[in-house]
Amino acid sequence: MDNSVGIVSAQRAQFDTPLLCKSGVVLPRYELVYETYGTLNADRSNAVLICHALSGHHHVAGIYADDPRNIGWWDNLIGSGKPIDTDKFFVIGLNNLGGCHGSTGPSSIDTASGQPYGASFPLVTVEDWVESQSRLADQLGIQQFAAVIGGSLGGMQAMQWSLSYPERVRHVLAIATAPHLTAENIAFNDVARNAILTDPDFYGGNFYRHGVVPTRGLRLARMLGHITYLSDDAMADKFGRSLRSGKLGYSYDIEFEIESYLRYQGDKFAAYFDANTYLLMTKALDYFDPARAFDGNLNRAFAAAQAKFLVVSFTTDWRFAPQRSREIVRALLHNKRDVSYAEISSNHGHDSFLMEDAHYFEVMRNYMNTIAQEFAA
Repeated sequence: MDNSVGIVSAQRAQFDTPLLCKSGVVLPRYELVYETYGTLNADRSNAVLICHALSGHHHVAGIYADDPRNIGWWDNLIGSGKPIDTDKFFVIGLNNLGGCHGSTGPSSIDTASGQPYGASFPLVTVEDWVESQSRLADQLGIQQFAAVIGGSLGGMQAMQWSLSYPERVRHVLAIATAPHLTAENIAFNDVARNAILTDPDFYGGNFYRHGVVPTRGLRLARMLGHITYLSDDAMADKFGRSLRSGKLGYSYDIEFEIESYLRYQGDKFAAYFDANTYLLMTKALDYFDPARAFDGNLNRAFAAAQAKFLVVSFTTDWRFAPQRSREIVRALLHNKRDVSYAEISSNHGHDSFLMEDAHYFEVMRNYMNTIAQEFAA
């Protein structure tokens, strides 16, 4: 892989200070799994935090020695000479609290009971994630991030950093995101959750003790989600109305290529992702709304922000449409914040933020190079 950060390994941070979640539930202790790329400079001013989206995790770049096919989910963007240049920045990726890739979550063992948390694991919010991330920064000796970056749900976390800890982040890069979900988006999430909640193998979230996985529910949830991440143009270009066997079968079996693709994605997802984590991640999306505490006034919500912003949207992203990004930009401009905005033409829908695109990457590269100049002077 050209300019890859190469072989990486995960690290684990333990926290014994209780975390009071917004729900009112207290987690007495927890662990976060994370990876780092690049070198922290002498004054610790070049640290960049990558916040992941719904199904993301800490493996953001590079490969594992024992599994070279497992490439980090943003490896095309992060590395030597890449837009987020690890020759200049110390980059941190982590698995959020409540995740299922090593950080404490519903599938983790609750030491009080000796059993997986399951349904007893608290619903966590974007604010809770930012609080736990700030504690990881404390452990790493990072008082202020050069940038906090994220796409989709990750972009919500990046924005929340500027509100929860305005003095601890100099730049926020909020990509393919929104200041809150629309009713339509909440509806999609509810349908996906109900696919899981009504799976007979879910057992109220305590399926671990029964030795089963609510595979059917997870498959349906992922299939529905995947449709919303793609654009109509992308699906038409990739699949059209192509038939798997070349002719109609006049049955309810898989006939169209798009059906085959969605079922493959659903099966793959159900094989590695935790159902309870999916539920709480989608709820965190639903709950995020910094303007709620200000009677719905986003201008007032962003008054606390001190960071400079880059906001990026994509033309065919109908789930987090460009007009939602422009709402963020307007609120920041109202507060006289330094904000840049790029609306990228792309036919990949919401997934555009994960794709390699020359215009998108150049926007990211130029902005990150500007940040690098601040601590290189």
